[in-house]
Amino acid sequence: MLENLSPSTGSSRGIKRIGRGQGSGHGKTAGRGNKGQRARAGSKRKVGFEGGQQPLYRRLPKVGFNSGVEKPYAISADRFPAVREIAEITLEALKAAGLAPKNAKRAKIIGTGASDLAAQIKDELVTTSSKK
Repeated sequence: MLENLSPSTGSSRGIKRIGRGQGSGHGKTAGRGNKGQRARAGSKRKVGFEGGQQPLYRRLPKVGFNSGVEKPYAISADRFPAVREIAEITLEALKAAGLAPKNAKRAKIIGTGASDLAAQIKDELVTTSSKK
């Protein structure tokens, strides 16, 4: 059975007791040096503080926001007359006609002639820009 659980001689040190007099080697200023920001009580710098210089996180441009709302793919009824030739306008019909990309999840028909096509739309994923 284990008899001696104490550490070997010289393998560990005692804790550094600061501010306990000159004889300890860590008295007077207690290892903080003389004067300055870090010598003061309660001194703490913000994370990313660069001594008054503009911090890196403020020098770089803001990036990285992606909206959770996916915008519909816009198809202009004025620029693409092929939209008027489709009898029943659905998202699949628009994709088949090459008017919408294959990865589009919703489509919106815009332009001056969009309100005339509202009766032909048979899919809730396709909308028009008309105010009716």
